Amino acid sequence: MALQHIVKKFSVLIFIVFLLSACTRIGSTEMGLGLLPSIDAFNTKDTVLEVITETVDRPDTLRIFSQDDQVVGNISNDPVFGSTTASMYFQLKPSFFPYSTRGNLDSVVVDSAVLILAYRGAYGDTSAPLTLNLRRVSAATPLFNDSLVASNYPELYNFQTDAILANPYVVDFGRVRDSVINRFEAARNQIRIKLNSSFANLFLKVFDSNVYKNDTTFHKAFPGFVLTANAGSNVLIRINLLDTNTKLGLYYSTNATTTVAGKRDTVVDYFRFGLNYSASANFIKRNRTGSEVARHFGRANDSLVYVQTSPGTMVKIKVPALKNFANKIIHRAELIAEQVPDANSALDVMFPAPNYLFLGAYDSAKNLIRTVPNDFQSTANTSQFIRFGGYRINKSIQGFNNVATYNFDISRYMQGVISRKDSIFDLRIFAPVNDTVKFVPPYPNNFTAGKDYLTASFVNQPAIGRVRLGGGSHSKFRMRLRVYYSNL
Repeated sequence: MALQHIVKKFSVLIFIVFLLSACTRIGSTEMGLGLLPSIDAFNTKDTVLEVITETVDRPDTLRIFSQDDQVVGNISNDPVFGSTTASMYFQLKPSFFPYSTRGNLDSVVVDSAVLILAYRGAYGDTSAPLTLNLRRVSAATPLFNDSLVASNYPELYNFQTDAILANPYVVDFGRVRDSVINRFEAARNQIRIKLNSSFANLFLKVFDSNVYKNDTTFHKAFPGFVLTANAGSNVLIRINLLDTNTKLGLYYSTNATTTVAGKRDTVVDYFRFGLNYSASANFIKRNRTGSEVARHFGRANDSLVYVQTSPGTMVKIKVPALKNFANKIIHRAELIAEQVPDANSALDVMFPAPNYLFLGAYDSAKNLIRTVPNDFQSTANTSQFIRFGGYRINKSIQGFNNVATYNFDISRYMQGVISRKDSIFDLRIFAPVNDTVKFVPPYPNNFTAGKDYLTASFVNQPAIGRVRLGGGSHSKFRMRLRVYYSNL
C-alpha cells in the first residue's frame, strides 16, 4: 500500500509539472487569458512582431462645427509640441426679426451690454489667469457668411477685425465655475465680458428699425464678434456657442413693462447663436518651430513618436513580419502603444494625452486613410467600435503611474493577410476631431466602400490632447504587435 501511495503521489507530481510546462507556451500576457477569445491554453502561443514607426505631419483639414466646443487661448510654453494659438469668430443675433426694444426707442435708457459665454473647461496651465480680447469682425471680411470654414488660419480667409468692443477680460479659473444669481438668471460656468458703453449704446440706441429689419441688414451693420487671447498664457479654454449660457445680454430700462405712470423697469434682451442662421469659425494655429517633435519628423524607425490632436501630427507604422508570417489561427493580434512619460511630470499633468486615438490603414493607391480591413466595423456598431480599441487607458507600468496606453484589435485583419493573402497596408495613428475616413465593410462584403465619421461628440475636442508614444525601437515603452495564435 505504501508503494502504491508513493506511486500515486509521484503521478500527481508528474501531471502538475506537465501542466506547468504546457502553460509556458503562452508568455506573460498583457491582457490575461480571461480577456482572450475562447482558446485552448495548452496549444496557444504568443509572439511579438516588431513595428517600424515614424512621426509625420498631418495636413490640416479640420472642420469645427457650431455645435462643437470652440477653443480660444494660447499655449506658449510646451517644449515637446510647440505653441498653439486659437481664436473664435461668431455671430449672436436676435431671436426674431424685425427686432425692437420694449418701449419707444427714445425712452429707452441704456444700462449695459454683456457678452456671456458658456465655459466648458480648460486645457493647460490654469494656475495663471488668461486674458481675453473682444473685437468686432470687420465688414471687409468676405467669407463670414453662415458657412463652415477650415480651422487653418484666419489669414487664409482674409478675416479682419476692427473696433475693440471691451476692455481686456481676465479669466479667473478659481471663480469661473461660481454661480451667477441675479434677478434675470441663476447660472454657473459663465464668462461675462462687459462691452464698452459706446457699443451698448450702439445696439440699443443707434441701431434702428432699418438695421434690425432682417438678418441681412443686421449682419451688414455688425458682422460678428472676435475673441482672442493675449500671448504668454499656457492654456486653452473651451466655449460652447449653443449652450444657453452663451448670449449677448442687452440691459436697459423702459416704461413699457409697467402700468404705473412714470415708473421704469430694467429688462434684458438676449441675442443668441442660431444653429441655422449664425456663422462661426474657430481658428487654431500650431507652431512647432524649435520643439522636440520638430526634431523627430521623418525619422524612420524612431524610438519616439508624437500624436497631437487635430490639427496635429500622426504616426506611420509598418509591420514587416506580416509578409512572411505562416498561416495560423489568430486568436488575437493587438497593437499596443504606450506613452513615454516626460521627465518633467508636470507637463503630462498640464497637457493630458488625447481621449481617443484612431488606427487606420493607408491606401497608397488613393492617397487616403481607410478603415483597418475586417476589424473596424463602423462607429454605428458601438460594441464593435469599443472592441476595436483606441480609447485611452491609464496604467501603472515601468515604475510610472497614469501612463496613457492605447490598444487596437487587428486580429481579423491579420488573419486575412496570412490566410487569404489580403493586401498589407501601412498603418496610421492619429487623434481625430470631426474626421471622415473611407469605410470598407468586412470580408466578404468588402467590394463596396462608403464614409464613416469620427465626430467630436465621441472622440476628441479640437486641439485638446497630445502624447509622446514609444516607437518600435524604444527600450521600455516599445510599440508592438502582440499576437496570440495556434498552429493549424
